[in-house]
Amino acid sequence: MRLCGKHGLYLEESKLGNEFELDLKISFKTPKKNLTEVQDTIDYVQVFQIVKAQFKQEENLLETCAIKIAERLYTEFNKITKIQIRIKKLAPPITNFTGSVGITYTRTFK
Repeated sequence: MRLCGKHGLYLEESKLGNEFELDLKISFKTPKKNLTEVQDTIDYVQVFQIVKAQFKQEENLLETCAIKIAERLYTEFNKITKIQIRIKKLAPPITNFTGSVGITYTRTFK
């Protein structure tokens, strides 16, 4: 998913914001062999709404964003066993730099 946010350590980032790309991989336990209802799985519409809401909260570090997203998703879907969140800042304010920067956060739940 692509979202805009004002995450970063520099003043211009909190004023101008940036575009981010987020990838999530969610593993979960299921009580059934055949899933037939959305409540048997992780509803990706709800996942998007949760991520979007949490991403509005400004943070200095992308790692903090990822940790908070993982915690909120687990609170909503306690059947999650593992989550991996990759966040890329698509246009970082680094002089003479072309490309993106980002982090990957993985958490396992018991």
